[in-house]
Amino acid sequence: MTLTARRATPADEAQFLAFCRDFHLEDGSPLDDAALATIGRVVAGEPLAPAYMLALNGQPVGFFVLTIGYSVENGGYDGYIDDIYLIPGLRGQGLGRRAVELAIEAARVLGIRALLLEVEATNHRAYALYEKMGFVDTKRRLLRQIIAP
Repeated sequence: MTLTARRATPADEAQFLAFCRDFHLEDGSPLDDAALATIGRVVAGEPLAPAYMLALNGQPVGFFVLTIGYSVENGGYDGYIDDIYLIPGLRGQGLGRRAVELAIEAARVLGIRALLLEVEATNHRAYALYEKMGFVDTKRRLLRQIIAP
């Protein structure tokens, strides 16, 4: 079984949207209208949010999105694994690790020096995987403010 990643295209929009909906429902944060509106832009090649489809033996099984920023602290471009999703039936087989490796490889190609991600406090399995893969808990709190247009 070979898990691969490729850049998403507009032809992937329906499948990408279905995966996004599943991921965000599972995560407890259903997509609102503004989030849904971004899907088309992301699969069309939004330069600050490259999106990738994950495939197992050629069949779509998930996705990830990197977002790109710039950080003095991190010495240049930094990135965020904004979302990463693998269908539930394939978890626990080492494919989640491979998906994260593919995201790291994509970040490296994009020139990202530091890669960040967030994980739900109750998702101990994912947290342990990320730590084993070299991600370090920053001991900082993530805060957010939605800025309305």
